Formats: sequence, C-alpha cells, structure tokens
Amino acid sequence: MLRRLLRTPTGLFAVVVLGLLVVLAAVSLVWTPQDPFRTDPAAQWGRPSAAHWFGTDAVGRDIASYLLAGTRTTLVVAVGSGVIASVVGVVLTAIGSLTARWVREGTAVLLDVLVAFPTLLTAMLLTAVYGGSLGVVVVSVGLASGVTIARVARGEIRRIARSDYVVAARASGVGPAGVLFRHLVPNAAPLFTVQLSLAMATAVLAEAGLSYLGYGADAGTASWGRLLSDLQTYIGVHPWSATWPGAAIAVVVAALSLLGDAVRDATDPRLSAGRRDGDVPGARPADRVPGVTGSEGVA
Repeated sequence: MLRRLLRTPTGLFAVVVLGLLVVLAAVSLVWTPQDPFRTDPAAQWGRPSAAHWFGTDAVGRDIASYLLAGTRTTLVVAVGSGVIASVVGVVLTAIGSLTARWVREGTAVLLDVLVAFPTLLTAMLLTAVYGGSLGVVVVSVGLASGVTIARVARGEIRRIARSDYVVAARASGVGPAGVLFRHLVPNAAPLFTVQLSLAMATAVLAEAGLSYLGYGADAGTASWGRLLSDLQTYIGVHPWSATWPGAAIAVVVAALSLLGDAVRDATDPRLSAGRRDGDVPGARPADRVPGVTGSEGVA
C-alpha cells in the first residue's frame, strides 16, 4: 500500500511532509538550535544567519527554534484530535445506523443540529469556558470533527448495511458489534480515511487560529499560530519574518488534506482496478479491452 501511495504526487507530498513533521518533532525533544523561549532585545529582528537560521523576532527569539518546538504542538493536536474524532465518529455512526428507528432518527436530528456549529466556533466556546490550553483545544476540535465525520458517514454506513453480505451476516447470527467492525467499518474505511485526514487538517488550522486569537495553548507552549500573531504586527516592516510560520501551517494543512485522498486511491480496489485497466474515468474494465463485450467482462 505504501508503494502505491508513493506513486502518486499527492501521496508522495503528504508522506514526505508528515514524515518530516514527525522527525522534527522528535528532534525538538532533545535539540533545538537555540532556546525557543529565550529573548534577547539586543538581537531583535536579526536576519537569517548561521546562528539564527530564520532570523529573530521583535524580542530576539530565534524563529527557527520556536518553529521546531512548535512541531510538537502541531503533531499532538493533529493526532489527539484525530483519535477523538475517529472514536466519536464511529460511535455516533453506529448509534445512528444500527439501533432502533426512533434512536436513529433522534441521532440524525442531533447530528444535523451539532454540525451547524463550525469547528472553530465550538472550540472558541469551550476554551472561553474552560480556559485556553492544549488539552481543551484537542478535545473540542476532536468532538466537533467527530460529529462531522458521523454526519457524513451515516449515509454510507446505512447503504452498506443494506448489502446482501451484511444481511447474510445478520441472518447467520452475527451481532451488531460484529457487523459494525467486521463489515461496515472496513467497507466504509475509504470514506472514514478522507474525513479523518480532513479533521486532522482542521485541527491544525483551528489550533493555529485559536492561538492566533489568544484562545489556544498556554504561553509556555510553542505554537505556530501564536508566533504568527506576534509577527503579523510588524509584517509591513519585516514581511519575511511572518512567512515562516504561515508557510509551515499551510504546508502541513495541505499535506493532511491530501493524505486522505491519496490513501483512498491507494487502498480502494475499485480505483486500483480502474488504474490497471487504463486510467479512463467512468469506463468499465470491459469497455477498455478491445473485442470484449460487457457480458464477457462481467463473466
């Protein structure tokens, strides 16, 4: 699967960027070029050099070191929110698909109401109530993203639940949990993968936005959004300084957004068959083989 993933430009881009993010986060645990939080007024607005790779900010902090330390925050937010979103999404999808009719309808109405609240707004409300911290951001974004995943996946799960093999499994005595994890979730995995990658991208963007507004991680935690907020005041005088955190956020969000599509293309057997048969969108395998009729192709 990894080989097929790396064959596509989007998959290669996503794997390289996210792999580099993990490596840099691990490196930042034991080493950074400078102390990310040390200020030096005498070195403010220093240009990129051997001592300060990306220069310094208004208080003399080393931008490269702060960005390197911020990779840990970005990784924790993406993974933590993704885990919470996947659990919440699967649970709500199961409740909305495999329970009694009145429970399914009630869950559908609840999901429609909850999904109307934007993820960033939900996170802002929770951080305003419980205070700004990395844990609150992870939980709030994960819950909001899980609701979105359940809302999108509910229709696909119900379609799969009416399939012949699922009906046969139920008739043979397989319980709801077995049907869910043995048949429904594996067959809906491509959709879940896309939605989960989008949820992780939203989490990174939401954390940066909340930190930019002052609602995110506390002051002792390095955050790309907080660094961007500190630098944007001086963007007219030192425009190059704000480029680094903005570019880091944009590249990671793009990689996470593209990862789901790339994994889906690499794992979905229908798409793989389409690529083997000539990469002709919308055409059936039999239509791509000269001299083979549709009935012969099916047989």
